[in-house]
Amino acid sequence: MRQLDPGKALVLFSGGQDSSIALAYALDKFDRVETLGFDYGQRHAAELGARAAIRRALGERFALLADKLGEDTLVDLGALSALGDTAMTAATEIFIDDTGLPTTFVPGRNLAFLVIAGALAYRRDAGVLVAGMCEADYSGYPDCRQDAIAAQEQALQLGMDATITVDTPLMTLTKADSWRLAESIGGVDLVDLINEHSHTCYLGVRAKRHAWGYGCGTCPACALRARGWDEYKAARLGQI
Repeated sequence: MRQLDPGKALVLFSGGQDSSIALAYALDKFDRVETLGFDYGQRHAAELGARAAIRRALGERFALLADKLGEDTLVDLGALSALGDTAMTAATEIFIDDTGLPTTFVPGRNLAFLVIAGALAYRRDAGVLVAGMCEADYSGYPDCRQDAIAAQEQALQLGMDATITVDTPLMTLTKADSWRLAESIGGVDLVDLINEHSHTCYLGVRAKRHAWGYGCGTCPACALRARGWDEYKAARLGQI
């Protein structure tokens, strides 16, 4: 089995809250970090712009972390939306359908992300994929669960005969917990940076600013982010 560098990480970086915190975690933990994003025709393409803004802001405000930050790669995965519309890739209603899943679910999305990330990691000699999937406080997507990620990790190891591991630091954290993780890495300044520049809203709204960040304020992603922010801030005030 090919031994990849365990000190080098490739972060699946969308520009959202979770992946931005996962990026900060990787920069704190690993010697060298690259980022990988995907354009799959997502309705909230504003997150692609957020990726560059966060990388730039990290360089300006967290030099020690940013010194570890290497190349960024953006991959076109438009085939995911070409296979069929979802509320994540088309202007259709967001609701829970007959399967019990939200209509924002893009079948196979995270699994495809991990396959592409594994292929790039193999070429970059990066032994760790870092991803922001979370099953403790999420929208119900089956490919965000730990068992799905563990199965994909095993498939990558077997299929590439290489020591690729998948690190999901937010898997058991609530959104409030994830803000606390960011604070433990870079203090309130890092929390503010991610809150300002990351993008979560499924509708791609960047014109409306809330205490918890930009977004429409009504879609499930905004509601989840707002609740986590309120819980984080309430707990923090209670400690002062």
